[in-house]
Amino acid sequence: MKIAFFGSSHFAVLALEALIKSREDIVSVVTQPDKKKGRHLHVGFTDIKAVALEAGLSVFQPQDINSSKSAAFLKNLNADLFVIVAYGQILSQEVLDIPKVLPVNIHASLLPKYRGAAPINWAIMRGEKVTGVTIMKVTRKMDSGPIIMQEEVVIADGDDAVSLEEKVRELGAKLLLESVAAIKNKKFRLDEQDERKVVLAPKLKKDDGRIDWARTAVEINNLVRGAMPWPGAFTHYKGKLFKVYRSKVTRAQGNSPGEIAGISKEGIAVCTGKDSLLIQELQIEGKRRMSAREFVAGHRISPQDKFC
Repeated sequence: MKIAFFGSSHFAVLALEALIKSREDIVSVVTQPDKKKGRHLHVGFTDIKAVALEAGLSVFQPQDINSSKSAAFLKNLNADLFVIVAYGQILSQEVLDIPKVLPVNIHASLLPKYRGAAPINWAIMRGEKVTGVTIMKVTRKMDSGPIIMQEEVVIADGDDAVSLEEKVRELGAKLLLESVAAIKNKKFRLDEQDERKVVLAPKLKKDDGRIDWARTAVEINNLVRGAMPWPGAFTHYKGKLFKVYRSKVTRAQGNSPGEIAGISKEGIAVCTGKDSLLIQELQIEGKRRMSAREFVAGHRISPQDKFC
């Protein structure tokens, strides 16, 4: 089968590498245009372009994937499948209709739960114990296409959004190859999603990382894990922005949410609406990321101080 691969972000790399290693016929790799990056504005390109060039694959980088010029290029590829993974542009119906067989996508959740741009983050922040990967047919309505394959991923207590993404990327690459094989052999089904079970996972905003100390320690700890690497869970301490990178739930007692209940080698215990949150790794505005132990050694901090 001839495959055109669409991807741009780090999330898509393992999927492309899996297709390359399996010797699939990749007729083109479509990725976002090169951009100027960094202080010196050097031109940089996507992780996907780097992998494609190393493998000697043709690369297509349109500013607008839905332009008539782009559509003409894609039609000339004569592709059977479009594989679309974290590409970064929404494809028009005209473009989705181009592949002879299907346009397919890897989505990082068990659809119809967590449709949207941040499924991994929201699954953790909402306290899920299991998420997964869905291979689906792409339709114009976001993440709503019929399902080809799904498989679960357990969310460990120690997982944050970064570590969970690695698990999901690996499973996504494996499931993609299985789906491509099933499509080749015409041994696949397209199962419609149950619209009654839809849960949305919109793109994160800065304020989604704000800690509300009146919530339970479990909920705040889920926020710390799920808001990685951006926007990060944050609060304020003595007028400065204070980010929490690692924490756990503890039973230390205090008077009111946000109040420091205790300080130890293990970290800073802060009261919440239920139980306490032990802050283990943090960053205060203007300083580097550090352990709570380092922070306590270099700052005047005492019980009854308050985060807000």
